[in-house]
Amino acid sequence: MTDETSDKGLSDQELVQKVRNGDRRAFTVLMRRYQERVYWVARRIVGSHDDADDVTQEAFVKAFVGLGDFRGDASFYTWLYRIAVNLSLNSVRKRQVLNYLGESAILSRILPRGEDPERQVEFRDLQSRLEKAVAQLPEKQRAVFVLRHYEELSYEEIAQILKTSVGGLKANYFHALKKVQQYLKDEAPLRDTID
Repeated sequence: MTDETSDKGLSDQELVQKVRNGDRRAFTVLMRRYQERVYWVARRIVGSHDDADDVTQEAFVKAFVGLGDFRGDASFYTWLYRIAVNLSLNSVRKRQVLNYLGESAILSRILPRGEDPERQVEFRDLQSRLEKAVAQLPEKQRAVFVLRHYEELSYEEIAQILKTSVGGLKANYFHALKKVQQYLKDEAPLRDTID
């Protein structure tokens, strides 16, 4: 029997092989390794904590069940992200309601902590408008935007996850970015137009 603690230092590929050989604890290591990241990808696409939890759980179940079919053409991480993104998009389609995305990592990097209260209010307003803008994007553009901006994945990684060409992906990203910028411009706070 192997100890889960000793498995933590193994590569994903080694852990996948152990799971295929019947060691279920190796999958627990993989799950703990990627659980938070999968959750946040799902959360940013589906919008709610409960839905993201459901997607995360379902993604790991699908990964465990489908591990025998995993060819290793992509990394385990990329394969798992593809599962999570597809499940997230399916969840959005089923509800047919666009939810707000989670907190904006982009904006939190722009505004330093400890700013005065008025700046914090402006920041929260801008953050809310960004979430609304991204929530209005078509599903594929939203997924590309989330994976590029929030997860900071490369175009090549995103192309693998979404099973699309890098060129098509860049076009989707460009259109998503333009739509977000236009929405933010059109939805400028009222105080900007009054002053």
